Amino acid sequence: MMKWRSQVLPDGEMIEDKKIIAIIQARMTSSRLPGKVMKDIAGHPMIFHVVNRVRESNLIDQVIIATTTEQTDIEIVSYCHDNQIACFRGHPFDVLDRFYHAALENNADVIVRITADCPLMDANLIDELIQDFFVSGVDFAANRLPPPWKRSYPIGLDIEIATFSALERAWQEAESTFEREHVMPYLYDQPGRFKVLVKHHDPDYGARRLTVDTPQDLEFVRKIFDHFSPSVDFSWLDVMEYLNANPHLESINAMINAKNVRDIDNRFSEGKK
Repeated sequence: MMKWRSQVLPDGEMIEDKKIIAIIQARMTSSRLPGKVMKDIAGHPMIFHVVNRVRESNLIDQVIIATTTEQTDIEIVSYCHDNQIACFRGHPFDVLDRFYHAALENNADVIVRITADCPLMDANLIDELIQDFFVSGVDFAANRLPPPWKRSYPIGLDIEIATFSALERAWQEAESTFEREHVMPYLYDQPGRFKVLVKHHDPDYGARRLTVDTPQDLEFVRKIFDHFSPSVDFSWLDVMEYLNANPHLESINAMINAKNVRDIDNRFSEGKK
């Protein structure tokens, strides 16, 4: 582990004694690109790249796929089983409930939330945010939040970190469908409820799109991987350097609008727990 994990926290505990778990949420029934997490990128399913990039973190102790109990997600479960990836199955739409029980079952002290449509996720960026999270002593940290907060990292590098106690309180108290489906809003949508840190980047890349949510996004990301092939461990900054030198590539998915941050799945059951 990195030396700073031996630092003493304000409460006298050691950082190295904290179990840090990355939970990657994944399902097959994406509305704009069904089955996207299993789409091929550079010879592997997209979920392969997300998991392996997160595993490159020096500070994460365990990586877990959190999928649903729906029959449609059996393919994800089977892939995890065949490839020695820890997998937890939970509520299809109450994703906060799914995350809470995945964290509880695996004795997490700190949870790092990643989504499975981020095949360009960067382990160094994860570690930077984890370090900032501990040093600042907050309950929740992120490198992007929805408006009115400002995003300065590309869409597709989204990382959220919370203490287990904060996640548990959200699980107990969050009531709106939006808060349950999007996991972390209860931790930041009311000022003063929790201690919050938002990390920014200069220059501002907040308008750049590195996620996979549509067929155009998939085509775009495949071209990035093709460029760096056979390497698959290039950094997000390598990607930005390549795109800055080849701006025409971003026309592939330039017309794609990000989903409204307040969107919810209409299938969500109002039974919360």
